[in-house]
Amino acid sequence: MIFDKEKYLNDLKLNFQHYAPIRKESWEQLESIAEFQSVKKGAILLQNGQVSKELYFICKGALRAFITDKEGNIYNKNIFMEGNFAGSKASAIKQTPSDFAIEALEDSILIVINYKKYRELIFQNEDLKNYYIAYLEKNWVIEKEKREISIVMDNATERYLQLLHKHPDISQRIPLLHIASHLGITPTQLSRIRKNLEKEL
Repeated sequence: MIFDKEKYLNDLKLNFQHYAPIRKESWEQLESIAEFQSVKKGAILLQNGQVSKELYFICKGALRAFITDKEGNIYNKNIFMEGNFAGSKASAIKQTPSDFAIEALEDSILIVINYKKYRELIFQNEDLKNYYIAYLEKNWVIEKEKREISIVMDNATERYLQLLHKHPDISQRIPLLHIASHLGITPTQLSRIRKNLEKEL
């Protein structure tokens, strides 16, 4: 597959700079450990029980993190789309087996970053350390807390509308059963919500 590596690297750079200023030297070091990977829909990037070694920046496409319980029921922990990082960070940090798997929901183009090398760069560069702290605060503290509160306080329609606000084309791209699982509802409930919203338009 032919794709614009320069554009996607620039997208990655903008993502970093959204959180903190990055020096030219630091960015060059980051670029040196970044590798492109093209994956087909249905590809498993991380198996449940596997120790995570990489972070994935999504240039194009969509991934999901999902959990399978003892009865074989599947729950979507998260859906990641363009401009997002995906990976089991807890597994990578602790070097313990991941509690979930990661699958490509579409043909996707990813920038793969080796987590061990990435951590080494963070400890060597103050600007990357600042980025890392800002990223963790926003995504692991603020956004995680928002989502936890939303699951308790917001009804399913409100949660669906919030998802559409973040990703307006998600329902055209991702099967409804995955969206429903992500929202913690059944596909039938999601269909009902969508029909009611269409009536209101």
